[in-house]
Amino acid sequence: MTATSPEQPLTHRQIVTILVGLMSGMFLAALDQTIVATSIRTIADDLKGLEHQAWATTAYLITATIVTPLYGKLSDIYGRKRFFVTAITIFVLGSVLCTFSTSMLQLAAFRAVQGLGAGGLFSLALAIIGDIVPPRERAKYQGYFLAVFGTSSVLGPVIGGFFAGADEILGVTGWRWVFLVNVPIGIAALVLVSKTLHLRHTRLDHRIDWTGAALLSVSLVPLLLVAEQGREWGWASGNAMACYAVGAVAAVAFFWQEARMGEEAILPLAMFRNRTVGVASAASVLIGIAMFGGLASLPLYLQIVKGASPTEAGLLLLPMTLGIMSGSIVSGQVISRTGRYRIFPVVGVALLVVSLFAFHFVHFDTPLWQTMVVMVFFGLGLGFNFQPLTLAVQNAVPPQQIGVATSTATFTRQIGGTIGTAVFLSILFSLVPDKIASAMRTIGPTPQFQEALRDPANAAFAKQLAESQASGGGSAAASSGVLQDSSFLTNLDERLAKPFLMGFSEAMDHVFLVGAGVMVIGFVVMWFLPEVELRKGSAYQERADADAEAAAQA
Repeated sequence: MTATSPEQPLTHRQIVTILVGLMSGMFLAALDQTIVATSIRTIADDLKGLEHQAWATTAYLITATIVTPLYGKLSDIYGRKRFFVTAITIFVLGSVLCTFSTSMLQLAAFRAVQGLGAGGLFSLALAIIGDIVPPRERAKYQGYFLAVFGTSSVLGPVIGGFFAGADEILGVTGWRWVFLVNVPIGIAALVLVSKTLHLRHTRLDHRIDWTGAALLSVSLVPLLLVAEQGREWGWASGNAMACYAVGAVAAVAFFWQEARMGEEAILPLAMFRNRTVGVASAASVLIGIAMFGGLASLPLYLQIVKGASPTEAGLLLLPMTLGIMSGSIVSGQVISRTGRYRIFPVVGVALLVVSLFAFHFVHFDTPLWQTMVVMVFFGLGLGFNFQPLTLAVQNAVPPQQIGVATSTATFTRQIGGTIGTAVFLSILFSLVPDKIASAMRTIGPTPQFQEALRDPANAAFAKQLAESQASGGGSAAASSGVLQDSSFLTNLDERLAKPFLMGFSEAMDHVFLVGAGVMVIGFVVMWFLPEVELRKGSAYQERADADAEAAAQA
């Protein structure tokens, strides 16, 4: 496809051709998320570090979060295509590195490389959509992207479960293919993007805020580090206090730098004075906390407490995917017809509050169908927020700032997601030992548990428990083993497994209750989101018309 003339908007066929390239990159990132989410327990068990699972997720989110605004700013200046290609290339490189991991901390480092690429995949694709499709018409093309997420949601658990469940494929450990499969998909995406993504771009002469990017990194990493390690260090320990201090000083320096750079800042502060951008950004942080916190906890509940395999856990999450797709389709179609979007984020956040509070009542013996009903409403809440909030931010800024505005919307949600994953999993694994110990004290003396201990088939576990009690560790020592490798629960007598399952479930109840409290604040914030009339022209066409007018005057 060739670039259109400034006077003519892109045709439907031209837009669809561009979307093919964008969807290939988004499919790469979306599939990776679902594959990793459903196989991470197997990976962590094999690498003997379930308690370090959060690192593999938060390291990815940290780097993706930090580079997201940089991708947006650079693409505004130099054009979208070169950075979209760069993002895919880095992501594939990180995937290859992940296959060589020998520990959870090493996997986390390589996932951080993946995140450097992932930070550009979603934000740049959404920015390009904002460039070429008018806000009122965006719902017509939404189905293409929903198809990508829907397909990845179905294929991810199946592929991830297959790889995680295989001991070896072609001489390579099964779970390592979870990352290796990204290589052929990434190569295909590069070919498609090279052939389809051709947009005319007028370079903007601006300085690049490298200092702001560096200060943003220095401010975020220490705070996320203490969120992850706080339970081991102690929240008021010397290490934690040092992280607080470094993060706070860097944050102050970052805001000073952004104010000094003005419109050339990596995150222009003036943009946040726009009420729509400010409210949507604050709400996105809170939604990200709840969303990623829930997404990190639910697969663990299904696999550890309910005994689902990685494949089964992924498929059991499909009701949530159905809710997300339904919410996105309904909100997109209604917004396209009415031009009004505010009602959907407000209702969506209310649904998230109710859903997270309902998850708080899910116990180890709660029927799965009840949990899945709550998943549908949780997904609806997310679906009502994804498209409308991004749309509101893109519509509120000038066409020249579409890239940085879109990356800001993605950035704030990822900030929340990174915080939510680190803090929620930290809360979970902090509570698990005490909850298991409490459940063991309650269930241990029961006739059923004692009878199971006397069963010769359970002699090995009975001996281990007796040794732990004799050494003074008791059930706390036994619970520490499950944080290293939870796979033994799969074959453990269900009477003996009950305290472990109950302990995990009760710890997760607290996580969801905290999430519900966060979203109550999110509901209050979202109430201040204004309703702004949606533009009928695309940012691409507005910029083309402006360039043509400037050329005519010259």
